[in-house]
Amino acid sequence: MRDMRPTPAAVIFIAGFLILFVGGGARFAIGLTLKPMVDELGWVRGEVGLAVLAHLVISAVATYLAGRLADRASPSLLLNAGVAMSGLGIGLMCLVTEPWHAVLFYGVVFAIGNGMASLAPVGVMVTRAFPGRAGFANSAVISGMCLGQLVMIAALAALLAEIGWRSVFVWLGVAHLLLLPFLLLALPRRIEGGGAVATNGGLGVREAARTGRFWLLLAVYAICGFDDFFVATHVVAFAQDRGVDGLLAGHLLAFMGLTGLLGLVATGLVSDRAGPVWTSALAFAARVAVFGLIAVDQSAVSIAVFALVFGATFMVTAPMTVLFVRDHFGMKHLGALTGLITMVHQIFGGIGAWGGALIFDATGTYDAAFVLALAVSALALVLTLMLREKA
Repeated sequence: MRDMRPTPAAVIFIAGFLILFVGGGARFAIGLTLKPMVDELGWVRGEVGLAVLAHLVISAVATYLAGRLADRASPSLLLNAGVAMSGLGIGLMCLVTEPWHAVLFYGVVFAIGNGMASLAPVGVMVTRAFPGRAGFANSAVISGMCLGQLVMIAALAALLAEIGWRSVFVWLGVAHLLLLPFLLLALPRRIEGGGAVATNGGLGVREAARTGRFWLLLAVYAICGFDDFFVATHVVAFAQDRGVDGLLAGHLLAFMGLTGLLGLVATGLVSDRAGPVWTSALAFAARVAVFGLIAVDQSAVSIAVFALVFGATFMVTAPMTVLFVRDHFGMKHLGALTGLITMVHQIFGGIGAWGGALIFDATGTYDAAFVLALAVSALALVLTLMLREKA
């Protein structure tokens, strides 16, 4: 009789997918709860934006450290500890009454856990398990973040008015804790075949930093992060400011996860053949188009088009990170280099989230922020195309 048990590689894939599914839904919940939270507590948006900035900076550093550790050992312990800490931090958000509480619970505790159970160690784990289809496998596992955003945010948006924003954080904490028993049983201590891949030649961080291509990559991912978290943090509040119903605005954020999934499927189908440059360039070209649209027209239809098209580009560069690093710097320090690039992406994401809040608090609109995002997205498109040539 044929053995129907999943292969070790399949189990690794499922575990990585579920980690990103739950973590992805939790990470975007702050955008769903931003407006009701500040309205109830009497805060300004910059105070929540500061918590998001702290989260992204601290989780970025944790991601880099997690990537370095994943190069040297199995990511299993790292991922389990990260999921547990994430659940604790996001769950404690139900208790906030002062801005510093949000900075501590979301910006520090949840951030460290989310960085440990992040794309860097999951990407290393999946790339080792599927060395011949790294682009497709990483796109597929990262689709867990899009589905988490779609399913969890849609469900929570539908319940938000009934259960309140505090209960949103309670349920997100519970979701993390329910995942832990499966991970403890499923994740192997060692990844078969990973050692051979991990010891292949390649440049370390110091050697890579001496190349122009490395700095081009950092600039591209810094801009990508700035765009990503400015939009994810503020799109629901922006839509509500323009008269869109709160439930519909929340669902708009959720459906960005659906279009993000479609973008990842397309990425996975072409990236192993076409490479990461053209895939990433197409994503930035789409961003230039929709930032241009929303800068001149902020009707409900344009907001929907903006959100859904931007959502399709949201995760495109994430699986490209391992391909850029593998192709240009080798596999030996895959975790450290992808972790460093992700760290820069998230730090600038924090600047985008906080900066968008500061611009709104100062001007009463997001108009200047959209123009800035348009300009830097155009720059990222040019820099991405420069990666075709040797630096």
